[in-house]
Amino acid sequence: MSKKLYVGNISPDADQASLETLFSVFGKVEKAYIVIDRQTGKSKGFGFVEMSNDAEAQAAITALNGKDCGGYTVKVNEAKGKG
Repeated sequence: MSKKLYVGNISPDADQASLETLFSVFGKVEKAYIVIDRQTGKSKGFGFVEMSNDAEAQAAITALNGKDCGGYTVKVNEAKGKG
């Protein structure tokens, strides 16, 4: 079962491909996307990554949370459900 992760404080220069590449080191990335502001068309500075299983997701959280990625200290944790 896939696990969805929240990724915060992403560099404005990051794109979907770079996010997918970063997380693919830890396992299979099912989906990766950065949230875009509809008004400006620019990144809102956060996104989501779906890893193929819990173990890979936990490995990514452990390795990346609080680390410097492109000059930004990223926050990585399990995504919370809506509502």
